[in-house]
Amino acid sequence: MRFRMYMIYIFSALLFSLLVGCSKKEPTEPTELIDKRSGCQIDTYGSWTSPISASDVYGLSDNFGELQSVNDAVYFVQSDSASNGRVGIKRLDFDGSVSDAVSNEFDVRSKVHEHGGSPFLGIGQSLFVSKAKDQLLYRIAPNQEPVPLTPNGTRHADCVSYSKGSRIICVREDHRNQGMPVASLVALNLNFSGEGEQLISGADFYSAPRVSPDNNQMAWISWNHPNMPWDNTQLWVGELEPKGGLHNARRLIEDRQGSITQPLYSPNGQLYFVADFNNWWNLYRINSQGELEHVLDMEAEFAVPDWKLGNHNYAFESDNTIIASYNHKGVASLIRIYLDTGLTESIAVDFGEISQVVKGENGIYFVGAKVTPEKGVYKVNGRGTQLIYAPELPVLDPNYISRAENISFESGDGEQVFGYYYGPVNPGFVPPKDSRPPLLVMLHGGPTAKASLAFRRDIQFWTSRGFAVMDLNYRGSSGFGRKYRQSIYGRWGKADVEDAVRAAGHLVNKGWVDGLQLAMRGNSAGGLTVLSSLAFFDTFKAGVSYSGISDMEVLSKEADKFESKYLEHLVGLSTEEQNIYRQRSPLYHLEELDEPLLLIQGQDDALVAQKQSKTVFNALKAKGVPVAYLAFNGEEHGLKDPHNKIKALEVELAFYGKVFGFTPAGEQAPLRLENARNLKHDQ
Repeated sequence: MRFRMYMIYIFSALLFSLLVGCSKKEPTEPTELIDKRSGCQIDTYGSWTSPISASDVYGLSDNFGELQSVNDAVYFVQSDSASNGRVGIKRLDFDGSVSDAVSNEFDVRSKVHEHGGSPFLGIGQSLFVSKAKDQLLYRIAPNQEPVPLTPNGTRHADCVSYSKGSRIICVREDHRNQGMPVASLVALNLNFSGEGEQLISGADFYSAPRVSPDNNQMAWISWNHPNMPWDNTQLWVGELEPKGGLHNARRLIEDRQGSITQPLYSPNGQLYFVADFNNWWNLYRINSQGELEHVLDMEAEFAVPDWKLGNHNYAFESDNTIIASYNHKGVASLIRIYLDTGLTESIAVDFGEISQVVKGENGIYFVGAKVTPEKGVYKVNGRGTQLIYAPELPVLDPNYISRAENISFESGDGEQVFGYYYGPVNPGFVPPKDSRPPLLVMLHGGPTAKASLAFRRDIQFWTSRGFAVMDLNYRGSSGFGRKYRQSIYGRWGKADVEDAVRAAGHLVNKGWVDGLQLAMRGNSAGGLTVLSSLAFFDTFKAGVSYSGISDMEVLSKEADKFESKYLEHLVGLSTEEQNIYRQRSPLYHLEELDEPLLLIQGQDDALVAQKQSKTVFNALKAKGVPVAYLAFNGEEHGLKDPHNKIKALEVELAFYGKVFGFTPAGEQAPLRLENARNLKHDQ
């Protein structure tokens, strides 16, 4: 059966090549081989010439979001590849014109909870913006110099307007004293700078302050250690006083445990929110009698983990209708919910990701990324959607685009694990007879993040060169319900590793990939999975770790406040469980790691310190393992400068070429691989 499936795959590839390219031609080089049947060039997987360069992947940025509507325009943040990844604010007018809303000197980013989110608020003609460098909140008005409003040592985000726009309420993180920062909700008077008024404090974390339409009430979310916001949070409301202050703060739904997020008042003052009481992040409300009502019962996710502030997956189109996005098995859909009947109407089902659903003066807007290259700002247009803005990106030839196939397989515990498989696609090449492609297993961070079906140029970079890619949603990933998300608790460094190994084995058994050319790449928590897989299993023959975690114990001691107790869920808290930190930390098992490794790291990483990668590099170098280390000055957790991202991708390709014994097409990126003489397939 596996052989039959493989032959079908090969036949399909040949047929595709005949239809879209590879006409009969003569060799242009003495060593060039041409397949007589298809006219395609015969070359090793990984060596195929691709029109998709690293610059096509990262040279121009499609990284934008934080959408909000202000008067007659839509604003959003977007990183600028020409300015080393600086994040600015764009204004999108309804005629389709786009302009810069802040000067080039402004790098817009909040560091509340370190991960930030929701770094600006628009009121009238003014913007209130968190500046990356000093974390002060500035008022930016037309034809005026920016004015700082907040004290040094404080950070602000997720702000909302009230009191007719004369005040704003923000999440504050106060770093002015030693120890962990102090969280609160504060009200700032926009007419002058100063301390502001503290409305509520005492919890470890706050998010999502939202004001009722009559300005009389505020709802918010809080949570305490050791919970993360996707574990257990609390929904609160209080009464806002006309001249400032908050009273009668009270917690709602005390009898239910779960992750509550995204509170929002309806136009008539009812409080709505998303919670995972039934395993799935679904939409709920508090009715006029103060009772909890389940608005829509679906096995789908109407929220995402709040790593960042300011997520909003739904908005009120009218008193009776909500436009909401949800995720089901990797597909993002947009629906209209009729509140009086509970009926729904499909608007869009062809997206990989939908986020930042907001109401504007002229309709509902959202950020959407399709399974094809279209990503941008969309407007709901009746029963459909209209793309109104897309960043300028290099156009990719559709003949080189690989389409995802949903894959599932059983874990060692009999649980279903999910992922997306992308086969190699290049109309100009066919592989040598009886060969199979190398596999690249991609591992997201978190570990509570997720792989989605949203189009990714970096995946196409690999598949167009002859790689197969598996984008894995190992146990612990979001998007599949609370139970799946928490299935990694107590098993981090074990369940994710086993899933990566089984994913590769599943594809090898299908006959789709070469079992001797299995590689993996991951960032942050995904980097831990890479290192652990290489240390504890002999399945993979190469790995690339971006800002990877090598020592769980050090991470637990050095983590920022937001993540400082995260490992109590992921690993455990007892003395016996703390011993597991070392058992599962690849740093203490490097004697078992013999396969080639590339480590890529930001030198200013505050979340996973540079020493976590550098220590691994030094140990493997001394041991004689082929290893390379690439560090970038000025980079933090995850590369942001497009030039650095391009270099890292090109070096990664060169690394796989050295390990698997193929020569990548085009100019070779410089790679300093220590102990290269010990490679089994060195060319």
